[in-house]
Amino acid sequence: MTPITEVEGRRLTLSNLGKVLHPATGTTKGELLHYYATVGAAILPHLRDRPVSFLRYPDGPDGQLFFTKNPPPGTPSWVRTTPVPRSEDPRARQVVIEDLPSLMWAANLVVEFHTPQWRAASPAVADRLVFDLDPGPPATVVECCRVALHLRERLAADGLDAFAKTSGAKGLHLLVPVVPTPSERVSAYARLLAVEAEAALPKLVVHRMARALRPGKVFVDHSQNAAAKTTATPYTLRARARPAASAPVTWDEVEECARPGSDPGVMVFLMDDIAPRLERYGELLAPLFAAGRAGEVP
Repeated sequence: MTPITEVEGRRLTLSNLGKVLHPATGTTKGELLHYYATVGAAILPHLRDRPVSFLRYPDGPDGQLFFTKNPPPGTPSWVRTTPVPRSEDPRARQVVIEDLPSLMWAANLVVEFHTPQWRAASPAVADRLVFDLDPGPPATVVECCRVALHLRERLAADGLDAFAKTSGAKGLHLLVPVVPTPSERVSAYARLLAVEAEAALPKLVVHRMARALRPGKVFVDHSQNAAAKTTATPYTLRARARPAASAPVTWDEVEECARPGSDPGVMVFLMDDIAPRLERYGELLAPLFAAGRAGEVP
């Protein structure tokens, strides 16, 4: 029998709770759902009022993966959707995860959560800037941390605060709260800083995506500031061999990781690590929502 549970007054049908999604750790779907229920208060502010895209992996990371922006078939009527017109479909809508029932419904689909840098009420007007620091082997997250420290200082020179999180994959993300600004302008500024970083650190940074340029360097991906692009939402689990989360980190941790000889593994956080980190550090990305923290994009 498929279990039915009630979350804040909404009845949810949960399926295949004993199914192993991550064979490397034996992690089941039920444990994944428990994770999202536990961290709901932390992830929901990053999802609210942002159209969400899903990377679905219902059979685990070794099974079929597919990316979808449209509301999945069978989306309950009580799950909010918002119009997000696209050139190929001017009537397109996307899901918005507003509350715990919506979060648990989506988590039951086995998804990564990806969100844009703008809110549904103001399409293509960004309230945050993002850099995705992606290492080209043999570079690792250690080199990403060095680049993050450079970008943090450069952003501070323009009066902007940066906050770091792991990507949940190989690299690091920097999030910067900004006064609502057209995405096109934010994208141009982010590209400028990526080009500057390559000029300042030519042996470490590349700002272009071409694979041939990336071995041993950190690709400073500025493209996710485009209005049509999305980034892995803080606290989302990733479709990896182990259930790694996109986890906020302190700048002390970034500095420690950036030291020569550091173990890249110190920046890998699995789902069981997140609740203890929230208890220890609180929500490290809370300043993204604090009044007065957003800066003007030059």
